[in-house]
Amino acid sequence: MDIQSWLDNIIFLVLLIVTISYWASLIYTDLKILSRTNFYGTGTANFLIFGLLSYRWLNYGYFPLSNLYESLLFLAWGITSITIFLESKTKTSIIGSISNPISLFVIGFAGLSLPESMQSPSPLVPALKSNWLMMHVTVMMLSYASLIVGSLLGIFFLILTNGKKEKIILQGNSNGRMFKDRQLVDAAFYKGSDESYSTLVDDISEKASSTKSNRLTLLESIDNLSYRTISFGFPLLTIGIIAGSVWANEAWGSYWSWDPKETWALITWLVFASYLHARITKSWQGRKPAIIASFGFVIVWICYLGVNFLGKGLHTYGQIL
Repeated sequence: MDIQSWLDNIIFLVLLIVTISYWASLIYTDLKILSRTNFYGTGTANFLIFGLLSYRWLNYGYFPLSNLYESLLFLAWGITSITIFLESKTKTSIIGSISNPISLFVIGFAGLSLPESMQSPSPLVPALKSNWLMMHVTVMMLSYASLIVGSLLGIFFLILTNGKKEKIILQGNSNGRMFKDRQLVDAAFYKGSDESYSTLVDDISEKASSTKSNRLTLLESIDNLSYRTISFGFPLLTIGIIAGSVWANEAWGSYWSWDPKETWALITWLVFASYLHARITKSWQGRKPAIIASFGFVIVWICYLGVNFLGKGLHTYGQIL
C-alpha cells in the first residue's frame, strides 16, 4: 500500500471515529472528554489532509488541485478548517456534529469510490499551468466549504423548528444588531397567549437589567453562525468566479462560454446573493433565510459535483462519466 492509500484510509478512519464521538457528545453532554476528542480529532484529520495534499505537491511538482480527487481533498480540508475555527470561537460541538459527516462522505468518495485513474497524478496540460487557475480553484473550493457549512447550519435550524407549532421568537438580530428590549431568553420556543407573551417579555426585560446583554439562544446562535459563515463564503465565490473568467480568457479566448460549470456557478452566486439581500435589506432571520440556505446547499453540490456527471463541457478534468 502506497503513502496516498495509507493516508486516505487513516483520514477516513479518524473522521469516522470523530463523527461518532460528535454524535455521542450530543447525548452525553456531561462527558468533557468527548468535546476534547471532537476538537483534536478534527484537527488531526485536518492536519493529515493537509499532509496528503503537501505530499502530492512536493512529490509530483504541481499545485494539487488539478483533478477531482485533489479538489475533494481540498474541500474536506476547507470544511474541517472552518469547523475548527467556529468551534474554537463558540466552544460547542454542534457545528462538527453536522459538518464532519460531510467531510467523512467527501473523503470516502475521493479515496474509496473514485477510480484509480482519477486519483493518479498526470502531467498538466498548458491550460492548467496558470496562476489564475491556482487562484480560481483555491478560492472557489474555500467558498464551497464556507457555503456548505453555513447552509448546513441553516438546515439544522429548520430541523430544530420543523413540525413545531410553537411561536419561534428570535430575540437577537443575527445581522449583528440586538433588539432594544429583547436581549435575553432562556427558551428557543414559546407557546401561549398574547397575555402570557407580554408577561414573558416583561420578565426578560427585568433579567436583562441584571445580566450580560447580547446573550443568544441556541436558535439565535445557529442563525447567526449560518449568516456569518455564508457572508464569508460569498465574497470568496465572487472572487473565484472573476478569477475563473480571467483564466478562461487566457485558456480558451473567452471570458464566459456558458459552460455547465460556469452556468451553475452563476446560479449558485444568485442564490446566495438573494440570501444576503434578504437578510441585509429585508432584515430576514430564522426560517425564511434558512430555507434559502438549504436550497443553496443543494445548488452548491450540483455546481461542484453534479455537472461532472454530464460528461460534457470545458471543465472535463472533473468528468466522471
